[in-house]
Amino acid sequence: MQTEDAVGQRVVPNEAGLYRKVMWRLLPFLFLCYMCAYLDRINVSFAKLQMLNDLSFSEEIYGLGAGIFFVGYLLFEVPSNLVLLRVGARRWIARIMVTWGALSACMMFVTTPTSFYILRFLLGVAEAGFIPAILLYLTYWFPSSRRSKVTALFLTGIPMSGVIGGPLSGWILNGMAGVHGLSGWQWLFVLEGIPTVLIGVVAFFYLDDRVSDAKWLNAAEKQVISSNLDADKQGHQLHSVKDGLLDPKIWLMSGIYFCFTMGLYGVSFWLPSLIKATGINDPLNIGLLTAVPYAAATIAMVVVSRRSDAKGERRWHLAVPGIVGALSLCASVIFAHNPAFAIVALTIGTMGVMTTISQFWVLPPAILGGAAAAAGIALANSVGSISGVVSPYLIGWFQTHTGATGGGVYGLAISMLIGSALVFAVPARMVNIKKVSVPGTDTESAAARSKMLGAEA
Repeated sequence: MQTEDAVGQRVVPNEAGLYRKVMWRLLPFLFLCYMCAYLDRINVSFAKLQMLNDLSFSEEIYGLGAGIFFVGYLLFEVPSNLVLLRVGARRWIARIMVTWGALSACMMFVTTPTSFYILRFLLGVAEAGFIPAILLYLTYWFPSSRRSKVTALFLTGIPMSGVIGGPLSGWILNGMAGVHGLSGWQWLFVLEGIPTVLIGVVAFFYLDDRVSDAKWLNAAEKQVISSNLDADKQGHQLHSVKDGLLDPKIWLMSGIYFCFTMGLYGVSFWLPSLIKATGINDPLNIGLLTAVPYAAATIAMVVVSRRSDAKGERRWHLAVPGIVGALSLCASVIFAHNPAFAIVALTIGTMGVMTTISQFWVLPPAILGGAAAAAGIALANSVGSISGVVSPYLIGWFQTHTGATGGGVYGLAISMLIGSALVFAVPARMVNIKKVSVPGTDTESAAARSKMLGAEA
């Protein structure tokens, strides 16, 4: 982990090993948190397979209920992240997880469209700020040159929640139906909500608010990380809350994110139904098949992020997956009556859609620092959340009025193509990483290391 350095007989940590240590300490737990978050958000797409019939809900009611989650999410997103700056990540992330896990479990009590809408809205309020909080938290530990890989590893919680949650949800729907007089969809909400509450409690004790609080790092390791972060801040162009909320570049990025999340939430809330539309009806088989696109997406996210960090290039690594995802979603509609081709198209489409999300979140922190980062990241996520209302309702409307989801899926594809085009309105100089190779040091942080050693000398 450490190497001897001739300057002042100090022991300087090997940075590659140091950041591996930080990653292994933080990312597995944050990944687990996000997987729970996303599973609690989209398990309604599996519950839908039974609850619509049990409760006599139309596809349009479902689409509105799935989307109304994001109304509460949107309203409280920015305030939530600003509160985090005051109380610290540890307390706020724990609070978010406990409240949303409890509300997710309460979805078992839904009996009417009104109760469905109210609980989905409250669930959005409870979860508001979670993703921006984690993304902001990662900037407290990792410099921009390492952030694409780290962000992608964290956001693989989205597809992995499908890999694990799909088969699990299908099993619960089949295996728990009728137990103690409850339907399978009711057990689904209970059994997937309670673990989130427990993990939220663990988060309070496990996470550290800042590098200086980390007892698992020694003084030299803390100094290296802090120096790298200080050097990274010099590249931030925006710092105040006002900058994070009003600067045109942030609104451009927010619009890009909206376009890409149209595809994300279309896939997240309708993938089981899209698979069912190919002629597969058994809930367990549907659950198992949803794992295929999500597993492939996990691999794609990591591979693209590693390449993006290695090349120091951000825009093409975001736009190309968006184009591939859009075209593949269209192909899934064209081949809807051929299950094999439809699943392949949905798999490639999901890979593209999910990769755009992980790659997008490298952009805002590249130009934001301090309070601007808290406000700007929350703003971008809030604008993206609007698509969580529009996207599910759009597909539900087409399903109700045309008997097919094809028109809605085409709409998602168009949105993703627009987002891919808008990416190139972001100047490359603002988001690309310039690599400077210095023999005997980690390429990305040579300047920070030299600064630190000079100070120690």
